[in-house]
Amino acid sequence: MIAAHPFGDPQTVEVAADAGDPAVVHVTWKVGAADDLTLLGIHLGVLPADRVMLDGAITYDDGDAALVQQAPQVEAYLLEHVVVSTAGEQCPGAVAATGDLIAAGADLVFTCPEPPEVATVAVSTLTDLHPAYRTLATGPDGQHQVYGTDAPSHDWSLDLPGAAGGTGAGGAGTSAALQIGGVLGAALLVAVAGTLVARRRRRIPAHPTP
Repeated sequence: MIAAHPFGDPQTVEVAADAGDPAVVHVTWKVGAADDLTLLGIHLGVLPADRVMLDGAITYDDGDAALVQQAPQVEAYLLEHVVVSTAGEQCPGAVAATGDLIAAGADLVFTCPEPPEVATVAVSTLTDLHPAYRTLATGPDGQHQVYGTDAPSHDWSLDLPGAAGGTGAGGAGTSAALQIGGVLGAALLVAVAGTLVARRRRRIPAHPTP
């Protein structure tokens, strides 16, 4: 059994309307940390299963991220685990661009039958590997949501002033701390962050031996 490590930097999602086509919805997904990409790569068969040690720890190399983000399995995985629908009808999706999945993310484009005022976006990335994973999401005009196994879907209002314009680089990532603060409160955030980082450091060596 593969042991996941969901206690570090969270994955993020940004939901946005398209500037030129109101029927198109953009979802930009960014993974939280390099070791999460290693885990995903093992799960998808991009990296060898012997990276998982007997105690459940995962060894990773600096080149893992480049291998995983170039793999076609990742695009198929994202389209399976990020779903956009409107009025109960699923919008066909495609991966428009992928790059550095930590810094830039993958841009998923969904074309709906009609321009949606409200888009239902379901996100289950990495939660199939471990239920403790969370996804911090932002949308137009300051909307936000924390996705998890207990909240896999959310309705986003797109018919808002300033909703159009596509995805902006770093939008979801740069607002992640603000989202956590809004959900947990500043004091609780500090306590939780300290605990999770300490737990991560205990479980994942900084430079593990292959």
